[in-house]
Amino acid sequence: MHPARRHFLTRLSGLGALAWAPALLSGCGREAPASMPEYAVRPASDSARVLRFGVHLGHHPQKLDQAFSPLMAYLSRRIAGSQFQLEGASSFPHFEAKLRDRQLDFAMPNPYQASLALDWGYRIIAQAGDSEDFRGIFIVRKDSGIRVPADLKGKAVAYPAPSALAAGMMPRLWLARQGLDVNRDIENRYVGSQESAILNAYLGESAAGATWPPPWRAFQKAHPEEASQLLAIWETPPLINNAVVARQDLPEELVAGVRDLLTRLHEYPDGQRVLAAMETSRIRAAADADYAVVRRFIAEYEARVGPRP
Repeated sequence: MHPARRHFLTRLSGLGALAWAPALLSGCGREAPASMPEYAVRPASDSARVLRFGVHLGHHPQKLDQAFSPLMAYLSRRIAGSQFQLEGASSFPHFEAKLRDRQLDFAMPNPYQASLALDWGYRIIAQAGDSEDFRGIFIVRKDSGIRVPADLKGKAVAYPAPSALAAGMMPRLWLARQGLDVNRDIENRYVGSQESAILNAYLGESAAGATWPPPWRAFQKAHPEEASQLLAIWETPPLINNAVVARQDLPEELVAGVRDLLTRLHEYPDGQRVLAAMETSRIRAAADADYAVVRRFIAEYEARVGPRP
């Protein structure tokens, strides 16, 4: 067993399950009375209408509830006659299947998934976070000997999933731009989550792990000792951040109310706490046209790397 693996598992056993949970909800105590407007949307029946809100796997599945349940409660309190229900997924393909089958009313997909969702009956209503934060990061051990991209030849790189954009597709295209044949020069490993990609690098199971800034910041907070042995060695250029999409057949009054609440979260203390839980600075209004940049990225990816996932 790699010494780093033995040390980490020993520490994790001693810390218990809470060691996995970053302090996403620090400061989220009892909320002050809301000063934001509430939106009256006529329910489909006498009972509250359940609206399914899906979130892609930017976080480990076990952390989705911590990060996004405050948002669901926030929307449910302010959209009269509606109950927002958080929907996770067991994998990236599972989440994409929910979008393709139009099972979700609202969703927060990554930009690649958002571009796919446009063909599946959704429209983009907002962008979550700053575009500058949507970039891939390569994590290596400081003692790995990895210094330049060519040092990865013959070695493994861990990614969350093939269709992870910032932590998968963007890093693979970046390596191709550096002259590597990413289909032959390296072994591409898909390990299921952002945290797993980072841990693969820490434990020496892969020469590098690809992730993006929010999970890397969360890992540094939750595991400072392990993070001190790691280095964010390269990063890709930014693209555009995660989208918020709404199914096209939803009432315009409902969609407009959700968009307004999301884009004004940063204006109110209770909304700021919701954003802190998601580790997102703010949510901005957006439309389908803003994500045309993703289709241009896909075109270059297919030319340099190969077929898109």
